[in-house]
Amino acid sequence: MTDPTHTDENHLIAERRAKLAALREQGIAFPNDFRRADFAGDLQDEFIDADTWTGEALEASGRRVAIAGRLLAKRVMGKAAFATVQDMSGRIQLFLQSTALGDTYDAFKGWDIGDIVAAEGGLMRTRTGELSVKVDALRLLVKSLRPLPDKFHGLADVEQRYRQRYVDLIVTPEAREVFIARSRIVKAIRHWLDERRFLEVETPMMQYIAGGATARPFVTHHNALDLELFLRVAPELYLKRLVVGGMERVYEINRNFRNEGVSTRHNPEFTMLELYEAYATYNEVMDLTEAMIRDVALHAMGRTAFEWDGQHIELAPAFRRWKLEEAVRELNPEISATDCRDREALAAHCARLGVYVKPGYGWGKLLLEIFEKTVEAGLVQPTFITHYPVEVSPLARESDSEPGITDRFELFVGGKELANGFSELNDPEDQAARFRAQVEAKEGGDDEAMHFDGDYIRALEVGLAPTGGLGVGIDRLVMLLTGSGSIRDVLLFPYMRPEQHAG
Repeated sequence: MTDPTHTDENHLIAERRAKLAALREQGIAFPNDFRRADFAGDLQDEFIDADTWTGEALEASGRRVAIAGRLLAKRVMGKAAFATVQDMSGRIQLFLQSTALGDTYDAFKGWDIGDIVAAEGGLMRTRTGELSVKVDALRLLVKSLRPLPDKFHGLADVEQRYRQRYVDLIVTPEAREVFIARSRIVKAIRHWLDERRFLEVETPMMQYIAGGATARPFVTHHNALDLELFLRVAPELYLKRLVVGGMERVYEINRNFRNEGVSTRHNPEFTMLELYEAYATYNEVMDLTEAMIRDVALHAMGRTAFEWDGQHIELAPAFRRWKLEEAVRELNPEISATDCRDREALAAHCARLGVYVKPGYGWGKLLLEIFEKTVEAGLVQPTFITHYPVEVSPLARESDSEPGITDRFELFVGGKELANGFSELNDPEDQAARFRAQVEAKEGGDDEAMHFDGDYIRALEVGLAPTGGLGVGIDRLVMLLTGSGSIRDVLLFPYMRPEQHAG
């Protein structure tokens, strides 16, 4: 059965192509000699006070403007018309008259919503007080061949919004605001760290060894060297090499790649902030994390209270700090203090919870599985979970006072992990042993286990100062600060399956 909507769209596209053909016959169809002097949003801000900038005052100012943007609305009333144009800064109304524009006015009546136009003229106010450009020069710069969605419904299909982000940004102001906010958030993070003498660096995104996180990597091949390479799962091991080299405060905001599932929280390609500070412990890094997130929220968004997934979240109060074992026991009162280190007791509890247990899981991994099943989703207000088992923390320093436990934390907000940090393991022999254990796990079928990185061990043998490290998921932080329910809402071009085209 033929889709009438699709048929109508094809008809409209055919009509627009015919208009473009006519433009080509008249001369240059896509001119590039117009120079914009003004932005719509800037003009709205400058002349926002209607009491001061009355119509008479605007006319007396003699202010002449030259704007350009996409035509979003038009209303023709005989020999006069109104139109709305949108540029990167906002929208402004045009007032057009046939007496001022002559033949161009007649041509304008045939232009379409979505076309890109340029307009020059003075400023005025309509009877309703709306700032407008009284146009005396008008040009069509780009003929749009595809119609925009209905302004009242926008892109109703969510998948279509993600696939055609270029259309979504035109017709959905809220989407555009999310990405403007994302830019402000990242800029605020950089400013915050730069002020504290952190140095922004860049490390390889193609690596010989996929290290720095327990995750399944993407594999690629370098033809000239006939060499297998991995897209990085984390920059951690390279950043700590820089600390060894004396760059004692470093950070990187860049892409990581993990060959894992896609969900509202996960995208195969995502943005992380990682930073390292020499002579800091995980306690100082927790302090830094809390202060940075609170300050960035205030600077970029102007507030510290947010609504996320129907939950009210406050960043102003001190973030809770809670040991992993204590959290598990509080939500699973049938687990005793001794059970937390008893693999059989934890495995039995996992069975009661319906949690799948692999034969190679030790008590540390089982404890984490129970935490993720029973505790994580309830951590709505900002909470640092601390004291993770060594088994699930292959790069973290083991506690001096609690064997089997590391000086590590994860930050949870809204039931989602937002950050991970720890005192770095700087004992080369201990690190080598943990790498070997990871290799054994990989040989046992764990695709996410790490490789053995001999050069990193060599770097540790040169000497890594006592160091604290942090990783923050930028995408999830933006989700929190913009109230976005899906990671796809904060990625300009999220991962999607290829479209299936007929024929």
